[in-house]
Amino acid sequence: MTDFVVIRHGETDWNREHRFQGQIDVPLNAIGQQQAQRLATALAGERVDLLLSSDLQRARQTALPLERTLARTAQVQPGFREQGFGVLEGLDVPTIKTRHPELWAQWLRHDADYALPSGESVRQFHARVLAALRDLAREHAGKTLLLVTHGGVLDMLWRTAHGLSLNGPRECAIPNTGINRLRWRGDTLDILRWAEDAHLAGLPEQPATAPPTDD
Repeated sequence: MTDFVVIRHGETDWNREHRFQGQIDVPLNAIGQQQAQRLATALAGERVDLLLSSDLQRARQTALPLERTLARTAQVQPGFREQGFGVLEGLDVPTIKTRHPELWAQWLRHDADYALPSGESVRQFHARVLAALRDLAREHAGKTLLLVTHGGVLDMLWRTAHGLSLNGPRECAIPNTGINRLRWRGDTLDILRWAEDAHLAGLPEQPATAPPTDD
């Protein structure tokens, strides 16, 4: 059995602008920095055996206050970086609809086997994430691991734990710096608690978008 505390990174300007971030290395904005500090305060005193982070800077910057609070150095884990969205990365939805209407229409079908040009399909993404999680669970059995990652990664974990299809739109809330507690037991992933965000009270909320484009 291995316990995971999995966090989506703090907010970026591209989150607020609803741009596809994917694997472009976008930094946190001022709100994201505040969220990261609030997160570290909320998790102060948490028993954590290992702190890990995606290699993208929005995750690494979110992990920095946790490093200080938990007296742990974050280990970089490229296997937990966001899904690659290929040619759409860096673009907002109005621009995509103008420049790439066919790609936008295809992406909205939520076909798990469809990969955008130079991108990664959901099925490929899911396989990458689950392989990385399985390796960590086996290597650190009996421990608690805190992982700072991305919304798409959390969506893959939610679908796995609930036995959901990889086709179709996201069904779960994934707030920036929300706290998600999961347990790997045997070869099964269970969700203990999801999207805890009381530590974000009073901070500006990100405008809603559907479907998610900005993880």
